[in-house]
Amino acid sequence: MSTMTTTTEKELFIKMVLSNWELQINRMNDLLGKLSDEELSAQTAPGRNTGVYLLGHLAAVSDGMFTFLGLGERLNPEMDEIFLRNADNSGIEKPSINELKDYWNKVNALFAQKIDQLHAEEWFTRHTAVSEADFAKEPHRNKLNIVINRTNHLSYHSGQLAYLAKK
Repeated sequence: MSTMTTTTEKELFIKMVLSNWELQINRMNDLLGKLSDEELSAQTAPGRNTGVYLLGHLAAVSDGMFTFLGLGERLNPEMDEIFLRNADNSGIEKPSINELKDYWNKVNALFAQKIDQLHAEEWFTRHTAVSEADFAKEPHRNKLNIVINRTNHLSYHSGQLAYLAKK
């Protein structure tokens, strides 16, 4: 197999993964546009997370991808304490819905810019949460796999948020 074929196949695979990521971001944005602040403040099911918490959680997870992919500094690492290290009912004060939507939009806009700068070969290098030794044994633990994982995560929580929309 020639290098040209391998590069083309890698580029195709990257395009498939990133277009799925963009699709999930667009679906989430559409859903956020339909949900009122009241709906977003409700629990997705009795005893479950609120939409506000899930929005902050998803934004914080997306923000964390900058570090994992070596794309630069995070925008709001302090959000981890609220949305990744603590539960919705922790009593910790959360930013307003408008602040969270702004955070979500800024993280995703910057992420879209940054991923366009990665070359095909870079997507198949190790991410920062895996050691060089582990990556040598498990090369699938690469940067592209982080996006696949986070796309699934986003899709899962978007499905929960969909229950908040009034029929």
